[in-house]
Amino acid sequence: MAFSKTDPTDDVADGRGSTDSVGDRYEVLETRMTQEELHDVVRAVLRGEVQPSAEIQVVRPDTCLTQLDGTRVEIRSRVMPQTTPGTLDHLCPAAERMQVLVSATDQLSEKATIMFDRLVETLALRGERYTVAEENSIVGSMPLVALYATDEPAFHNWALIFRDHYVENSVGFLLGMERAGMAREWIFALSKGDRTLHRDRVHSWFLDHGYLSDTLDNSVINGSDDAAATAYAQGVNERVDTFIRQAHTAGRKVLVIDDGGLLAQGYGARGVLDQHIDAAVELTVSGLKRIAGAPGELSIPVLNMARSRLKTMLGYNEIADSCMRRLRAILPGEKFIGQHVLLLGFGTLGARMAHYLRVHGCRVSVVDTDILALIAAAEHGYETYTSAADALRGHAPFLVVGTTGELALTPEDLPLLPDGAYLAGFATKDFSLLSEGFPGLRSTEVPFVGVRHTLPTGATVTLLGDGRSLNLFEYEGIANRGYDAYRAGTLIAAKTLCREIDRLEPGLHLEPVDRAIDDARLFSAYYQEYLARGGPCTGRGRPAEPLPTTAVA
Repeated sequence: MAFSKTDPTDDVADGRGSTDSVGDRYEVLETRMTQEELHDVVRAVLRGEVQPSAEIQVVRPDTCLTQLDGTRVEIRSRVMPQTTPGTLDHLCPAAERMQVLVSATDQLSEKATIMFDRLVETLALRGERYTVAEENSIVGSMPLVALYATDEPAFHNWALIFRDHYVENSVGFLLGMERAGMAREWIFALSKGDRTLHRDRVHSWFLDHGYLSDTLDNSVINGSDDAAATAYAQGVNERVDTFIRQAHTAGRKVLVIDDGGLLAQGYGARGVLDQHIDAAVELTVSGLKRIAGAPGELSIPVLNMARSRLKTMLGYNEIADSCMRRLRAILPGEKFIGQHVLLLGFGTLGARMAHYLRVHGCRVSVVDTDILALIAAAEHGYETYTSAADALRGHAPFLVVGTTGELALTPEDLPLLPDGAYLAGFATKDFSLLSEGFPGLRSTEVPFVGVRHTLPTGATVTLLGDGRSLNLFEYEGIANRGYDAYRAGTLIAAKTLCREIDRLEPGLHLEPVDRAIDDARLFSAYYQEYLARGGPCTGRGRPAEPLPTTAVA
């Protein structure tokens, strides 16, 4: 239910009309605040930010009035009907949502407009944040992070820059880092720019909790964005520079935990940027490639979580599961059973995707340029090809799945795509030929689904999502419990890195990661929490039972 510009404001919260009309300016917001919290935020903004002497008049619980430079402003609210939960786990009782109407009854002066905008901005920010119950739900869904979030004295002298997807498990992870001793005022979170489902809520919660939060978009670094986005990214880089400089001035070292290698390749390389970080943890293979290709020599130790046994043995299963669930959710009307699917890439993720697709009844053909990968695929019963062109000549798949992380379809392949095919990329570069565009390609956005491209041949294909990883498009990606072990392992690795910083040489390090995770007995904790005694329901919503040793610390 939404207010419209012609809705009367009097008694609108009760659904009754009147002859009074909305004034010169109004904004409609959705919030999870109570009415008391709403009134408190209004008071705080008016008193502390823009109008120290301002008061509000609470006419009734759902309506309050105030003056902005002489113009009356009304703030009205009403409870909204329940919809889907705002978190991955449902709450009982469910979090209440309200709709808020902020309206001016007359034209606003320049000063009043600034006040009005500030009020709306603050209400929007506070209204998006996770409630205490939702925050507790996120923490409870990551019991392994809770188990290993013990105090680490080394963290007391460090600052953290965390660049990753804005999803719930990022909230749970940073809370774990904070409980382990990382001061919240020295945490700077950066979104990668993916359209994750609750990205605005995560950003709002980070800011309200006391972290710095901004976006450093991959597309800018890849050179595929416009001038405005590039200028914004330069501003974010200046904020990062300032954060690093202030941390060092305060006597703190700076740790980067990055999904993509973007920060380590610049701030961790000799002679590239003015500011310099002290250590990094890299989470992805693409990030390792970016670090290896950095313009300067790596001058800091970087722990390699991307190729750790933890990610290989546990992480990719959960990633593939999230990819398949997103694929089914975004195509609810399509038949999968018995249909041809072309899978580009049979690596760590691709091999698991092939299995999931087959389990769902698809007839899967595999393309890879690596002969050992092709042998593995063939001996698992898949039809194999050395090129996409050969595969497309042999079949007319309704779905093409990309997992290569490289350009998966070339200009020569496009004319062979069947009319009406879907393309699902789970790495940004797979279908970049289409997402970046070329002469003769006509494109139409299909909201919340993707982009329908008309090829020069006249055939149409639909690129699902926004050209990035599909499992992060209007979706939360991996379930919190599914990523709990990897986030806990990252916390363990960060502790090890900060504790042993003086003993680690510059360069990439894998052995210390695997050793630290083994010493902490994370795999045993994972088994106890999720697999022993009948499965995860025995541990849901509480920390795992203590292990019989003290190796956690």
